[in-house]
Amino acid sequence: MNDQVYTYTHPRPIMAADSVVFTLREGALNVLLIRRGHDPFEGHWALPGGFVNEDEPLDDAAARELREETGLVDVLLRQLRTFGDPGRDPRGWAVSAVYWAVIDHRGHPVQHGDDAAQAEWFPVNALPPLAFDHDRVLEYALNGLCSTLATAETGYRDWPKTYTPADVHTIEEDTRRFLRGR
Repeated sequence: MNDQVYTYTHPRPIMAADSVVFTLREGALNVLLIRRGHDPFEGHWALPGGFVNEDEPLDDAAARELREETGLVDVLLRQLRTFGDPGRDPRGWAVSAVYWAVIDHRGHPVQHGDDAAQAEWFPVNALPPLAFDHDRVLEYALNGLCSTLATAETGYRDWPKTYTPADVHTIEEDTRRFLRGR
């Protein structure tokens, strides 16, 4: 083990892992949001996520934060993109590895925990204002979802087997409706 301590004069970012989880619920595409229980943005809705612990792999951090804040386990999370624009978090320069998944909510009960005051599903076409830059993150995820739908042979093979072609069509229509409204 190396006992050398490294110090740098340049600022280092905060590392986070966030998740965008979609489901088809009550005939509409929904996304899972948490109501923040602490500052910054206390009381505002946001995507589930949080800081990566030292020596914690990003994939593990995303799954941990999702479990702690929403109770969701055994969700196949795929890395979507990294967001790191300055000013996205008032606590400092925050870089977030964002993950996404499509699940059947009926097999994944949601229960808030940790620093989330609530966890709820929201139709993507009836969202509350979101904290941080999560509106931009969600828009990017919906564009990715749209691209996934365009590759029907392989794009959604990991989606819930309970989804019918009509369900996939509803997801596609809601995704396009959201993106047209932007």
